[in-house]
Amino acid sequence: PTLLNSQPQICAISADGGQSTLQINNSGARVLSNKESDSSNEDDAAAQPGDTDRFLKTQVEILKSHGMAVRVAQKLKLFTDPHFFEAEGAAPPTANRTPLQLRNEVQGLLGKNLTVDLPHDSRIVTISFVSADPQISANIANAYATEFIQANLQRRFDSSAYARDFISNQLAEVKQRLEESEIALNNYSRSAGLIRTDTTSGGENKDSHQGTMSVTTTSLFQLNQAANEAMAKRIAAEGHWNQVNSGPLLSSQEVVTNPTMQQLLTQKAIAEGELEQERSRHFDDYPTVKAKQQQVAALNHQVQMAATNIRNSVRSDYDSAQRSERDLMRQVALLKNETLSEQDRDVKYNLLAREVDSNRAVYDGLLQRFKDLNASAGISISNISIIDTADVPLRPTSPNVPINLLVGLAIGLVLAAGTVLIKDYFDDSIRVPEDIEAKLNLSLLGVIPKSSGGNPIDELGDPKSGLTEAYNSLRGALLYAKSEGLPPTLLVTSAQALEGKTTTSYAIALGLARIGKRVLLIDADMRRPSLHRLIDSDNDRGFSNLLTSLDSITSAALPGGAENLWIVTSGPIPPSPTELLASGRLKSLLQEGTEHFDVVVIDSPPVLGLADAPLMSALVGGVVFVVEADRSRHGSLRSALRRIVAMRAVLLGSVLTKFDPFKRNNRYYSSYYGYEYYQYQYSYETPKRS
Repeated sequence: PTLLNSQPQICAISADGGQSTLQINNSGARVLSNKESDSSNEDDAAAQPGDTDRFLKTQVEILKSHGMAVRVAQKLKLFTDPHFFEAEGAAPPTANRTPLQLRNEVQGLLGKNLTVDLPHDSRIVTISFVSADPQISANIANAYATEFIQANLQRRFDSSAYARDFISNQLAEVKQRLEESEIALNNYSRSAGLIRTDTTSGGENKDSHQGTMSVTTTSLFQLNQAANEAMAKRIAAEGHWNQVNSGPLLSSQEVVTNPTMQQLLTQKAIAEGELEQERSRHFDDYPTVKAKQQQVAALNHQVQMAATNIRNSVRSDYDSAQRSERDLMRQVALLKNETLSEQDRDVKYNLLAREVDSNRAVYDGLLQRFKDLNASAGISISNISIIDTADVPLRPTSPNVPINLLVGLAIGLVLAAGTVLIKDYFDDSIRVPEDIEAKLNLSLLGVIPKSSGGNPIDELGDPKSGLTEAYNSLRGALLYAKSEGLPPTLLVTSAQALEGKTTTSYAIALGLARIGKRVLLIDADMRRPSLHRLIDSDNDRGFSNLLTSLDSITSAALPGGAENLWIVTSGPIPPSPTELLASGRLKSLLQEGTEHFDVVVIDSPPVLGLADAPLMSALVGGVVFVVEADRSRHGSLRSALRRIVAMRAVLLGSVLTKFDPFKRNNRYYSSYYGYEYYQYQYSYETPKRS
């Protein structure tokens, strides 16, 4: 269904009586909003838009269920209501039927006459009921709507009560496991002498043992941190000492930057300056000069003592840092051994601690779920509401005589049309030329009209006859049947006997001879030969003799009664014509015939029941398939064509023979009506229409 941003809904709209309407949302509103409790309801399964269609169909099936029928029957007391049975055309309830039989019968009557309609791409459901009593129909439709709402609420409450009972039992079990695991953890800590401290920041997750450490481990951590700091201080003090002790005492940066040293050096410089002034005026033994010399010497001694003191101070700091580092490293080594021995005991402690944490997590989750179910149980609003109630119908819905007559007429027309189409599909009889291409998928080479009643061969002698004109048209089609022109060898055959293939083969040969081509006509029907009668031959020697000898094909050719036309009769009928045709002699005879004649035309036996025509069709340049019009068939044409196609023969097309252009009826009227133009008689004065 097409959904907007709102939640999917089902609605039912009442019509003109006997119908009730409902609106069914996927989920009902709740007084206490809780996503988890909302999603727990089995009716809220269609949370995704793609599940709405499935949800709506589920609600329809619930409305049609036997449980709903029992609720409606109990509410309306239909099990003992004789008016209900009378309205449904059933026998009234009697004492000879058991309660179970009455229950099943009422369920069947309700389910049979109840209609729950869910239109496509809609949220609307129509609930209607059909009976002979309009009041009962309206009451049952309304009862289905109200009972559906109550059943839905009851199902919600029962589902919630079952969940609460189940979670309550689970809580008791999980609580017992949690207490047992905590006691086991505490006993093991006491027996192993493990004192754990909480290392989580801010006291978070106080009930979890994953962030706790033992006292020994905590002490090791703190001492190791202090040892690292002492090592850093010792390294810094050692570097300072090496810097001070590596060069002259007074050139050290530590000595030079000392305030006392700077003051003494300043005083020394002043005294040395005054000494130089006195020496410039007096000799060295002069009392003032000696006094200044003693002052400078005293200052030098003070400077040397101060520098030595500074260097000794740096050395003292280095020695102190070294001792502190050594003491801390000794303590760390001792705590490492204690921690390693304690880790063996921590393995079991961690297993017990993880079990406690897991039990606590399960217990907390179940407890929260139990609180949510208690808070939301029984206070959800129904997701079903009645939009309209069913009114008492004002008129019956059935039977509707005009509609029934129209439906019957439509069904009759469909059945009749289907019967005609099926019969036409399985009947491959050819009645009009258009059927050639439609049913056989062959090109139409020509249409030969039905003979006026005389001998068709005699009509071929009349150049103005309709038969002659039709075969002349066929001759023109054959001359351009292939891109390279007329094939040198032609095979004329048909599906069954007496379809006009012999007359057609003779007419093709005669027509080609009249336009100057040297034509050889071979009677290859060695079972029922007929061409020898056209030339009054005794048929003592012919095609069968050529197949059993090495004689030239011209030695058996007889004049055909027209210029440029020769005929090879069938000859004596052999015991097995198929074996003669299957030999390699036939192919050499045809090659020889094409060397002496322009065209070789072969009159072959019919295809069905014989293997002669398919064998010869594979050796000729083209096959002309003759079909008799208005002949009753049952798949024979398609079977014959399949046999020829299986030999990979070249089918030039089909010729429709014995066609009556004046046979016009409603079904088989054809556009090939032009042959009546040729239906006239000749006189030597004035032509007259027949």
